Amino acid sequence: MAVSQTTAFSAGFPGSARLVDALDEAMEGSSATVVTGAVKRLLRSLIGHGDFDLPAVCYRPSADHYQRHELYRSDRYGYSVVAMTWAPEQGTALHDHAGLWCVEGVCAGCIKVEQYESVERQAPDRFRFVRRGNHLARTGTAGSLIPPYEYHRIVNGSASEPAVSLHIYERTMTECHVFEPLGDGWFRRSSRQLCFDD
Repeated sequence: MAVSQTTAFSAGFPGSARLVDALDEAMEGSSATVVTGAVKRLLRSLIGHGDFDLPAVCYRPSADHYQRHELYRSDRYGYSVVAMTWAPEQGTALHDHAGLWCVEGVCAGCIKVEQYESVERQAPDRFRFVRRGNHLARTGTAGSLIPPYEYHRIVNGSASEPAVSLHIYERTMTECHVFEPLGDGWFRRSSRQLCFDD
């Protein structure tokens, strides 16, 4: 994936100013729990009422990887807005969010979210996980991840239709850890640099 030097917000799209204004207001919360709760309610409302429409590029999936489009970075509050585009059945490895909270809203299609808990560690990079949840998030729904409950996989829940999700991160996430399965619930951790599609 190539790193984009500009953001889609620089050209604007329907409802972008309203989205940013509402996110800025939500960031005034007193804790991660309060902020993420406000952002979840906001995304559910804005998506449900069709109050914004993402740039056209966000609706064009790629056959060889899920796409990440950075739409905005807040100079004042530090948060970032990233749209992800998923071809049918595309998904991520088990990963963390580098200690950052995140709110994820589904703008089109459906997303399967698998949540995991780290229950044991063998130094330095061998972890045992137990799956703690599995749900299908449909258009207009939103959920949050707050460390240390940040381990999860995301997969497009459809075998035939693309999906688009909007992710609001506490700060720009430039890297994370991914976990390769070894068997019997054990995984090997490695670092992954993250970039954006043009």
